[in-house]
Amino acid sequence: MTPTLVLAAHGTRSEAGERTLSALAGAVRVVRPRHRVELAYLEISRPLLADVLAATPGRAVLGSAVCAVPGPVVVVPLLLTGGYHVHADLPGVIAEHRPDALVAPPLGPHRLLTTALARGLARAGLRSTDAVVLGAAGSSNPSALADVRAAAHQLAVRLARPVTAAFASAGAPSLDEALERVKQGPAGRVAVASYLLAPGFFHDRLVAAGADLVSAPLGADPDVAALVWRRFDETAAALAGRAVSA
Repeated sequence: MTPTLVLAAHGTRSEAGERTLSALAGAVRVVRPRHRVELAYLEISRPLLADVLAATPGRAVLGSAVCAVPGPVVVVPLLLTGGYHVHADLPGVIAEHRPDALVAPPLGPHRLLTTALARGLARAGLRSTDAVVLGAAGSSNPSALADVRAAAHQLAVRLARPVTAAFASAGAPSLDEALERVKQGPAGRVAVASYLLAPGFFHDRLVAAGADLVSAPLGADPDVAALVWRRFDETAAALAGRAVSA
């Protein structure tokens, strides 16, 4: 039986952020309109992932309604890097409420995200002479920071120019440090590529940092939706293999 796809987002207090994540879920559904897709959140927003997974066996919560969801579940984190939510928070929720579910890797780094980032910068007005900073939320987890730096390297290759990874919260260099350093170089302008899925607190910090232009969050970009299905298919294949071996 085809697994249900559950999208696990972090959650946000931004209404625009929730609309963007809902739009991304919609873009995912458009790719495979007959496939069941649920959007849930780890915290703050509703429905919570814990509620979706803890619903009556074989059922899940969709908004305020309880709807039948037969068969296995694959959870795809709507998260760009590894970190606490991927390695601790999410597995804890899964273990407590749906231990039979499989969890896909985080979305990034990936060439499809690179394409979406480059497209967003072009829409924001990137010039060939602009310096580029990849602005991410940040993390205390070294592997999450490494994921962002890998994404910056991929974007640098795509744009054929250096790209500096910078962090709005934990991580070095900070966004302010990176912008100050880059502004001392020969480039006339500095562009920040928003390595975020949705508007909210961290994107507001990118906008306020003083760059000449900031791209929009990745949002419902078609390549992001395609990547969700890539992660789902990779994980569902493992689930199918487990069923055969059983």
